[in-house]
Amino acid sequence: MKIRTIISAFVIASVSSACSGFLDTSIDRNSTGETIATNYSAIWGFGRAFYTPLGYGFGMIDSNIFATASDEAQQTSAQSNVIYFNKGMLNENVNPLFTYYRNYYEGIRAANFFLDYVGDGKGEEMLAQNRNLVTDKENYERDLQSLAWFKAEAHVAKAYYYSELAKMYGGVPIVESFIDDGTMISRSSYDDVVAYIVKEIDDYKDELAIDWKKFTDREGRFTLGVALAIKSRTLLYAASPLHNPENDLTKWEAAASAANELIMHEDLEYSLNPDYGSYFIGGNPLSSPETIYCVRRSQSNNMEKNNYPIATQGGKSGATPTHNLVAAYEYIGTPDPENPYANRDPRLAASIVTNGSTWNGRVIDQSAGATDDMANANASRTGYYLKKFLTDNLNLVQGQVAQHNWVAYRYAEILLNYAEAMNEAFGPDAVPAGYAMSARAALQQVRTRASSRLPKVLATDKDSFREAVKRERRVELAFEDHRYWDLLRWKDAMEVLNNPVLGVAVTKTENGWSYEVKEVAIRTFHERNYYLPFLRSEIENSGNTLEQNPNY
Repeated sequence: MKIRTIISAFVIASVSSACSGFLDTSIDRNSTGETIATNYSAIWGFGRAFYTPLGYGFGMIDSNIFATASDEAQQTSAQSNVIYFNKGMLNENVNPLFTYYRNYYEGIRAANFFLDYVGDGKGEEMLAQNRNLVTDKENYERDLQSLAWFKAEAHVAKAYYYSELAKMYGGVPIVESFIDDGTMISRSSYDDVVAYIVKEIDDYKDELAIDWKKFTDREGRFTLGVALAIKSRTLLYAASPLHNPENDLTKWEAAASAANELIMHEDLEYSLNPDYGSYFIGGNPLSSPETIYCVRRSQSNNMEKNNYPIATQGGKSGATPTHNLVAAYEYIGTPDPENPYANRDPRLAASIVTNGSTWNGRVIDQSAGATDDMANANASRTGYYLKKFLTDNLNLVQGQVAQHNWVAYRYAEILLNYAEAMNEAFGPDAVPAGYAMSARAALQQVRTRASSRLPKVLATDKDSFREAVKRERRVELAFEDHRYWDLLRWKDAMEVLNNPVLGVAVTKTENGWSYEVKEVAIRTFHERNYYLPFLRSEIENSGNTLEQNPNY
């Protein structure tokens, strides 16, 4: 990879953003180098710029969620980019996610530019220009504090972008400068990237804001909790079989310790939202104690357009959940032979529109001749529709819109990270000194929030408890861009993603409906797909310094 200058891109904030509030990165496009050097307000523009490329999961692929790349969902449209994942067709010329590779490096370069721009006292010097430091002392000190926060946030932003890049590609080049001096940078090892991420967070976490309760105009910027959540996820991935084939327990201990640091931190007050179903809807994540970080965007109806049933005016069916996923939701009572969706884990009803349930003001009936007949063009082929994240009964014809805040990190994930790492390091029930709880207790918190009627997890050994954790992540984090990457890091993808996608055929009966499980689509996953390919053009631009992942 070649170090490239980003001054022209980020000085004028040319990367567009649909973010509202503080994420508006527009500044004076007519500024020259001389005026920028004397205009301290430009500092804030550069500080905001490194937030612009943050990943927004609602548009990850095909303008929709990435669940269709895993066994969670099937894309209805035959003309889709996710087919390259579904059929194992990724190669050095085709990688639909490669735009994120470039975007995330733009974020890294923006952070590096900002740190250089304000480094060596330059930022403090600019803040002192053209102001009376006696009469304006209060505002000056406030600006100094904001500058200090922005500096720490820039380091956390780099940690975030590298964590996403490493998740996709393994080892990647670590770029520390924005200056184009012709230097070619080769890939660092995966372990070195992880070490870099952890160091960026550990070196600057204490300089971050705890929260923005007193500065609501700064909501959406990184905080201490965000930094610790990034560290927790990064170290969990690093400890997992894909990156830890020899099962080095010290890596699991590091992952457990990272999650424990967030859980036990005396200044952080995260907790589970009482109602799982309502948590993801509209603006609810913004005020929930469960939310660690949300990526915000302006109100829209894109998710509803893309995922409402085709029989709902304006809907396109989109990412339809699979029976593979539905089958993972446990029963909490006696199974009803006439209604397989009754007496189930309530997260099923909160996340998935099943036949016979009410959605968009009507009862969904997918039997022959009914409104949602599965034989209709572009109707769900799986017998299910997406419900999670969507506002019910939005009037798409009239252009009605709603908030959609992508929850990038939440407390339930941290509890599940903790449960997994603690089990691998110490077993299901051990609580070493300094740790908050056992793996079982953390898992139980998540399950109890879903329903106090869910059966207790009875597994007593690491292997069986591991399977319980995997199932819990599958249903708790469904459609939140975890499943595909979990299958990769667990080295389960070769088995799971080579199985067919399942759905149900719906038939009308005298007493309601009957259901028959059917095969919907064949999936293909190759060993090489555990890492994404770099595009050939990027390798050539690097002078072949960027080494391709194996077997592409």
